[in-house]
Amino acid sequence: MTGSLRLRGFFALLLSALMLALNAAHAHEARPAYLEIKETAQGRYNVVWRTPVLAGMRLPVLLKLPAGLDDFKEPVVQERTDSLVERRWIDAGLNGLAGRRIEFPGLQLTITDVLFRFELLDGAQATELIRPSRPWVEIAAPRGALATMGVFLVHGVEHILLGIDHLLFVLALLIIVRGTWRLVKTVTAFTIAHSITLALATLGYVHVPSAPVEALIALSIVFVAVEIVHLRQGQESLTASAPWLVAFSFGLLHGLGFAGALSEVGLPAGHIPLALLFFNLGVEVGQLLFIAAVLCVMALIRQARFAWPRWADLAAPYAIGSLAMFWVIERVAAF
Repeated sequence: MTGSLRLRGFFALLLSALMLALNAAHAHEARPAYLEIKETAQGRYNVVWRTPVLAGMRLPVLLKLPAGLDDFKEPVVQERTDSLVERRWIDAGLNGLAGRRIEFPGLQLTITDVLFRFELLDGAQATELIRPSRPWVEIAAPRGALATMGVFLVHGVEHILLGIDHLLFVLALLIIVRGTWRLVKTVTAFTIAHSITLALATLGYVHVPSAPVEALIALSIVFVAVEIVHLRQGQESLTASAPWLVAFSFGLLHGLGFAGALSEVGLPAGHIPLALLFFNLGVEVGQLLFIAAVLCVMALIRQARFAWPRWADLAAPYAIGSLAMFWVIERVAAF
């Protein structure tokens, strides 16, 4: 086995261990909370507040509306398997919510965000991403399409970079694919495929339950990890001989996973095409940043001319496959 192959394997092992630590620490918490406020009459609003539920525990982020609001209808709380949804109907008076502040106590103690959507009676909308560094938002005039583009671009980048399972699949492809041109074709095939299913699922043309999709995504990582082992042992490998075909096939599946994340935050009614386009662009930007970082670090390590141990050739795919198999079991058990 050449030094270059051992380098790929050893570096991938280190990166897999890092991803395992990140996943245990906060991968699930990356799902954002969501607040939607829609004006239905002068000074009256429908409020939807959704916080993720992780392993039976609600994300410790609260919603604090401005003082002096009245509930003109009894609030409703819905418990779902993955979130807690609270609906309120409030009266803010003739001046409405303009210039008033909404706070999110506890957000500063997490690594997640809050996606905030605000819609006025005349159809004007605003979308904003609330971060832990500034756990509040002040209602102002809607910023329209430009704000929507920025919010969903950032959300797409964050989703892929915090989506440890998607990155692990890309990492496995980087290990098994040889040659720059083959890598370009493989990444392009993966991009086209998940863009197709992301659009179809988000626009409502395809309906697939999220739980089986997430389990199958983990299984796709196991498949590619096994393919790496076969290649290291001198056996034939479908992924090594036709990586673009495997990337495209599983890319369709990963696109459904991206759509599930996008559906959690919702799309602004007046800017659906823009939000979908820029979320997808954000995913691609994040994916390319990850690939570039991996290739750059591998190139730097290669310059060290270190004698990599033989066990590194198989340790990386076994680490990737073991972590992915844990996800398969965990996600199937959650059905």
